[in-house]
Amino acid sequence: MSESRLRTLRDHIRWAVSRFHQEDLFFGHGCDNAWDEARQLILGALHLPYEMADAYLDCALEDDEREYLRFLLQRRIDERVPTAYLLGEAWFCGLPFIVDERVLIPRSPLAELIQQGFSPWLAQPPARVLDLCTGSGCIGIACAQAFPEAEVVLADLSFDALEVANLNIERHGLETRVYAVQGDGFQGLPGQRFDLILSNPPYVDAEDFADMPAEYHHEPALGLACGDDGLDLVRQILAEAADHLNEAGLLFVEVGNSQVHVEALYPEVDFAWLEFENGGHGVFMLSAEQCRAHQALFRQRL
Repeated sequence: MSESRLRTLRDHIRWAVSRFHQEDLFFGHGCDNAWDEARQLILGALHLPYEMADAYLDCALEDDEREYLRFLLQRRIDERVPTAYLLGEAWFCGLPFIVDERVLIPRSPLAELIQQGFSPWLAQPPARVLDLCTGSGCIGIACAQAFPEAEVVLADLSFDALEVANLNIERHGLETRVYAVQGDGFQGLPGQRFDLILSNPPYVDAEDFADMPAEYHHEPALGLACGDDGLDLVRQILAEAADHLNEAGLLFVEVGNSQVHVEALYPEVDFAWLEFENGGHGVFMLSAEQCRAHQALFRQRL
């Protein structure tokens, strides 16, 4: 990066787009193209709003700002570090979340369901919500914002992830309604029941995990890979969900590309596979009644 020619924000964004294309970076953590990613990284690094008027892009930068951008851009290019980790922040449901390499970068299509209030599935606002395999806490915290009367539990196996989730609880001032619990699956929640259980568990099968671009390997493998077919934890969730749902409760689970494995493993079960206007796939919904009706089957196929 030439110190003599890259002076403005626009210069840096243009240079970054060219290099991102040249180095064949992968965009899958909030942006799907080089221009949006370059703008997000450069403006975010300088604490400038993404929606800033283009006229400001011609503002000259201070020497220390240019040096900082040089450092971040080289890490994005040479090490394939995702932009969210470089900035220490990602957005989900219109809310900012602290993220680092202890947690996955938020990108779940469950955001669309949360923003729609789970219509038409929910008859009334939930009193208790569980975000199982919470990571950064983004799904559960977004639910707490969507349902201001609800108590929300964030559960995860990883102590490291829960440290980040607790930072996000504090960031959004939700300490009185949202709390974190450590445990493997439902292990930390004996006897607890919920009106709404959401889970974006690790579900990447062995083949997809091996083929993932380098950017994804900065994320914790514990949050991605889960056995040959990706369903090691999903099997456990299905086997135990009935014990943790209230009478009219609902279970939503994201399994992504492993939808094919779910359908092959449980052909008898009438999963409701959801469609999304904003992209995403592989999310199913089951009612508490369905979970109870199929619990013996789910336990049999653990």
